Amino acid sequence: MSFQNFQGVTSQEWVGLTNYENVFELVRFNQALANTTIYTIGTLLILIPVPLVLAVLLDTGRVVQSTVFRTLIFLPALTSLVVAGTVFRLILAEGGFVNLFLSSVFGARPLRWLEVSELALPSLILVATWRWTGINILYFNSGLVNIPRELYEAAIIDGANAFQMFWRITLPLLRPTTLFVIVLSIIGGYQVFVEPFILYTGGGGPGDGGLTMALLIYRTAFTSFNFGTAAAMGVILAAIIFVFSLIQFRFFGVFSRED
Repeated sequence: MSFQNFQGVTSQEWVGLTNYENVFELVRFNQALANTTIYTIGTLLILIPVPLVLAVLLDTGRVVQSTVFRTLIFLPALTSLVVAGTVFRLILAEGGFVNLFLSSVFGARPLRWLEVSELALPSLILVATWRWTGINILYFNSGLVNIPRELYEAAIIDGANAFQMFWRITLPLLRPTTLFVIVLSIIGGYQVFVEPFILYTGGGGPGDGGLTMALLIYRTAFTSFNFGTAAAMGVILAAIIFVFSLIQFRFFGVFSRED
């Protein structure tokens, strides 16, 4: 489809690489790619270290009612994104909970989260943090369960403190789990669609500040009915995800001879 120009649904014409040339000339494509990349990086910076630290704290057994806590943090993943998006539109409104919290605690002025292009991506990252933190905690927790307790006991006997055990034992042995979470986060970040679609009622937000690759592909195909260009965007998106995943596998040594 990416090599063809569609006229209606059934009639198409072979155009070679023309669709790909048109894609890179689109200003909205460049903005959507930049938005999606920034969004993915933002989610990685939050959804890797924060769930990891919380999972380690839960694994220590020092958290009271840890089972209840695990259940509560997992509930957002079971909530419909349509419902969650609608609720967050109310929470992020000028008189919503977020502004009330910021003004009462920090004395900040109300922010127009859904009305200013500069705040579009932070709003999406906030929704992603609420939704995916619990799932990533469970991923890391499953990896922590497989680490032999004897290693920590031996480290305590040798005089290691909590940070040294975390840095020398927990992090290295969590490498497969960390790779899994990072790859899933990259894929999910570049494929984000429902959150901006619901928050901005099918649009890309003010000034296209919340326009993502998946949303642009959807609008190009089913609003402009330019299926060839939308297919080219899809191929480019798949290539980007593949390259980033390959880099992660290489970085974590999955393809090394030792493994």
